[in-house]
Amino acid sequence: MDGSIPLIISFGLTIGLALGLTGGGGSIFAVPLLIYGLGMDVHQAVGVSLAAVGATAAFGALTRWHSGQLEFRTGLLFAGAGMLGTPLGTRIGISLPPAATLSAFALLMIVVGLRMWRQSPSPARAAVPPPSCTRDDAGTLRWSSRCALVLVLAGLLTGVLSGVFGVGGGFIIVPALILTSRMAIHRAVGTSLLIIALICLSGVLSYLAQGSPLPATTTLIFVLGGLLGMLGGTRLATRLNGPTLNRVFATGMWLVASFVLLRTLL
Repeated sequence: MDGSIPLIISFGLTIGLALGLTGGGGSIFAVPLLIYGLGMDVHQAVGVSLAAVGATAAFGALTRWHSGQLEFRTGLLFAGAGMLGTPLGTRIGISLPPAATLSAFALLMIVVGLRMWRQSPSPARAAVPPPSCTRDDAGTLRWSSRCALVLVLAGLLTGVLSGVFGVGGGFIIVPALILTSRMAIHRAVGTSLLIIALICLSGVLSYLAQGSPLPATTTLIFVLGGLLGMLGGTRLATRLNGPTLNRVFATGMWLVASFVLLRTLL
């Protein structure tokens, strides 16, 4: 363990930096780093990822809350639905072969990355509200039953996927918040961190309920690195505009997806 401590901290730094920057990239990197960098099996990596990403996201959510970049009502509704879906996802994930889990994870990242890239170039297009949710001139969400239903369904899907793949779901949450409620990218990142923290809590509890123990020392060191990286990512995010963040988000997902597919299929 002593020799791997710097490696674990560096992995945590990477995850925290990505989480602070994009509100979801950390969860994408966590499982591949744990599997290919530390030699964990897929199911153990899922549990450690949920615990470490959740703790780091909770810290980031507090930071964003102080800066006014967090929508509590939207986040709590989305997270509540996600927490209901996570136990089902955890059961599905444990029953799947590791190669199938990783391949599906990579394909999902490619699809979500395409959606995010297409959202980024045109501010005029992004300003047009979708039929499900609208916002007033100040950017405040106008609540309706249809809007709430869309957010609940997106939360349920995110929770299931989080349980299956051992991620906080931020790479789904941020696009979902933007596409369904037209939330600004910086606020979507902050709200995503709150949602990730709550969904990961549900995931960890579900994981432990399945009788799978977590390596406490590795998880704690991982969290420490994540907290340090979160500080840097949050500061860097304030210097980038929305379209740039969207494209950084998409590019990171494609790179990781390509690596995972190559390692899994070849």
